[in-house]
Amino acid sequence: MVTHKKPTSIWHYINDLIWITLGAFLAALSIRVFLYPNELIDGGIIGISLILARLFGENYLSYFLIVLTLPFIYLAYRYIRRSFVFHMFAAILLFAFFLWVLEKAPPFFGDSIEVIVFGGAILGIGAGLIIRNGGCIDGTEILAIIINRKKGFTVGQVVLVINIFIFGIYGWIFHDWHIALQSLLMYVVAFKMIDIVIVGLDELKSVLIISSKPKELSKIIMNQLGLGLTIIHGKGGFSGAARELLFIVVERLDLADLKEIVLREDPEAFMAIENLHEVVSGKQSTFVPHKRKRSKGRRKH
Repeated sequence: MVTHKKPTSIWHYINDLIWITLGAFLAALSIRVFLYPNELIDGGIIGISLILARLFGENYLSYFLIVLTLPFIYLAYRYIRRSFVFHMFAAILLFAFFLWVLEKAPPFFGDSIEVIVFGGAILGIGAGLIIRNGGCIDGTEILAIIINRKKGFTVGQVVLVINIFIFGIYGWIFHDWHIALQSLLMYVVAFKMIDIVIVGLDELKSVLIISSKPKELSKIIMNQLGLGLTIIHGKGGFSGAARELLFIVVERLDLADLKEIVLREDPEAFMAIENLHEVVSGKQSTFVPHKRKRSKGRRKH
């Protein structure tokens, strides 16, 4: 039997393009208003483009960005997926266009902390919106994904090493290590803002609970915290005894209450807690917890 995958709606691509456009505008605004006038740089291809623009003229910034990104677009087409290439190419063109449009934008000159925080935050929000909607404006991430597949290094490790090298080259060329270190601080702010935009402020945790009282715990957790959970049937490695494990997805703010309830009911319980970057569920899914109204007597149990 042949099944046909439902094509992605054109409105889905339009929605992605709208958010990518906004993200490209914010990223370009940060570069033109905060970074370049204060001689700061970003990491990756943007950082290299800013170094070349400072050497050969700021009018060439958009051209450097496009030319340096083209090889990475080819790598993405060959080693990742073609749909990603479309979003990446659109993001790069829009980013370069806004860099050109905002060339005469009034610069912001202020305290270095203000420049680092506001410039990094706006750049991070812009890049986060682009990444969240399937695009990318930093070609080094493509290289990092390929190295991760072939050598085993994480994407974060590869990008960090590349960016430290770029910041070091910047300080060596212009003999100004203070600016290089300020650029590194700005990159940290932008990186954190990217995480906030992609993941959101409500961090999610996955909790796996091994307890001798799984049924009692599951009822208390659902009634007092209003959380859904999944019971996983397992077996002890040494004892061979059957066990019921509880799997719960919980918001960070509810994690302390969850641990308090579990350890209060079963002081010998074991909990494995992990960070979740994203949780996706279908419209009819009941797996992802939806909070109900909490019991008024939760503390009196």
